[in-house]
Amino acid sequence: MREWIYVLDHCSAVDFVLGSGTPGEVYNIGSGVERTNLEITDALLRLLGRDESSVEHVQDRKGHDFRYAIDCTKLRSLGWAPAFTFEQALAATVDWYRTHEAWWRPLKARS
Repeated sequence: MREWIYVLDHCSAVDFVLGSGTPGEVYNIGSGVERTNLEITDALLRLLGRDESSVEHVQDRKGHDFRYAIDCTKLRSLGWAPAFTFEQALAATVDWYRTHEAWWRPLKARS
């Protein structure tokens, strides 16, 4: 399991903490949205119009953590909440990469 947050929501949380938080305090930024890697893969395949033949399954790493999540209750108690659903955020991210190929294509070519 992983907790996922859209970059614009993360940035808005940082801005919110700067204006509404207490200096010196720690605020965990999270969405509360948890998905498995397979759920993310399925969502990406749907958005890209691809089937599972595009997926290569690999074994888990030894010592692999099974869950990454944080407690963002403190930040939420100040009144902040994400503006985007997971589905909206993933679709916007995929659209960004589709419209900014000139940015990522050279990076991919180098690897």
